[in-house]
Amino acid sequence: MSYWLMMIPALLLSMWATAKTRSAFKKYSQVAASSGLTGAEAAQRLLTSAGITDVEVIRSQGMLSDHYNPARKKLALSEPVYGSRSIAAVGVACHEAGHAIQHAKKYPALGLRTALVPTASLGSRLAFFVILGGMFLQASGLIWAGVILFSAVVLFQLVTLPVEFDASNRAKKLIVEQGIVYENERVGVDKVLNAAAMTYVAAAVAGVLQLLYFVGLARR
Repeated sequence: MSYWLMMIPALLLSMWATAKTRSAFKKYSQVAASSGLTGAEAAQRLLTSAGITDVEVIRSQGMLSDHYNPARKKLALSEPVYGSRSIAAVGVACHEAGHAIQHAKKYPALGLRTALVPTASLGSRLAFFVILGGMFLQASGLIWAGVILFSAVVLFQLVTLPVEFDASNRAKKLIVEQGIVYENERVGVDKVLNAAAMTYVAAAVAGVLQLLYFVGLARR
């Protein structure tokens, strides 16, 4: 089976998930949260309620570039999230705060994902070149080396899934408990976070299919 034919399902899933995320974020960016809190204020409220005082909430550049850096203990929120008082903004901000809470509570999957970052980064940079080199030289051993490197990337993607779903579940619960949104407003938060979660599912599916294709190459 050709590479692109095998990857069609993953590409379609990725396109759908990305479109769904942008659509949900755009829709609920126009709906204000009743609390009147900005994304940054909402994230800070969750951190404070969890007793976390050593995480700094900062601005970041780029659309939906929101992330939590456990090494630096910085919660970075993009411009459309940091100062916005919308349902979408507080939902995304509280999701990232959920990662900081995971870190503080030593959530095992987050610790594993953090530990995998160096290996996964190496694999993402080198795997394709090693596999291509093995194909060019007709060296199955070199192809297998590339497969092993790429396996680290796929493992990282798979471990990311429970980390992201858990952060969203924490956010969905705490965002109501802390009065950031009312129960009847949570549907918007759910739709934004559920759509975003599907982008990670799509990435994992694509990674697994690529790995299977590379294993097939090595075996041939």
